[in-house]
Amino acid sequence: MFCLIYLIGYFVIFRNWSPKHRPDASSCFISLLHGTPAVFLALSAILSQPIRGFASPNTNFQNLVLDFSIAYFTNDLLHYLIFIPGDYLFIAHHLATLFVLVTCRYVVLHGAFAMLVLLMFAEATSFCQNVWTLAGLRKAELPTAARIYTFLSPPFYALYTVMRGLVGPVFFYKMSAFYLSGKAGDVIPMWVSVSWIVVVGVAIAVSILWISNLWMELVREMNQKEEKKGR
Repeated sequence: MFCLIYLIGYFVIFRNWSPKHRPDASSCFISLLHGTPAVFLALSAILSQPIRGFASPNTNFQNLVLDFSIAYFTNDLLHYLIFIPGDYLFIAHHLATLFVLVTCRYVVLHGAFAMLVLLMFAEATSFCQNVWTLAGLRKAELPTAARIYTFLSPPFYALYTVMRGLVGPVFFYKMSAFYLSGKAGDVIPMWVSVSWIVVVGVAIAVSILWISNLWMELVREMNQKEEKKGR
């Protein structure tokens, strides 16, 4: 499904875009059709779970949502390997994400509650981020795209900061404390729990670093505009 969506984006929706931007635009397209649906699917799967907890067994609905996201990240990983093989950071991110999702879905069959909550936090910014990214790809060519990019930057940065810099770390702390206590040891081996903690912790740290750099760049641009006005 995601391969088909990607191809529709590449050969139909973005066919008039430059070859330089078509792959990235198609990647954003499948991300748009994964992110927001994934949030609502994950929320529904969590709310329908009879017993919710970090060590609870996965329900069939939760496994379906995990499969949905595994399919997306696999397809987007192929996009990077084919078109942007030098983007080691995103390739590593997708491989690490797939490791967490696959071990939760197919190895231990427990812990989907934690993974889906984290998925919701991560994808809550997906729609705004992808529209912002698409506008950024064309901002040098289209004034409208530049205006959309400029308009979306502050609210997107703010939402991303709240989800990745505040809400996410709080939940991550609770998750880590539970798994490191050994309370899930009977159903989730410690090596799996520790690997999840390491992968998620690094992902949160990188996200905070990324959004911090964007904030600094935005402040720098605003200061430059103010200096030009004062001249």
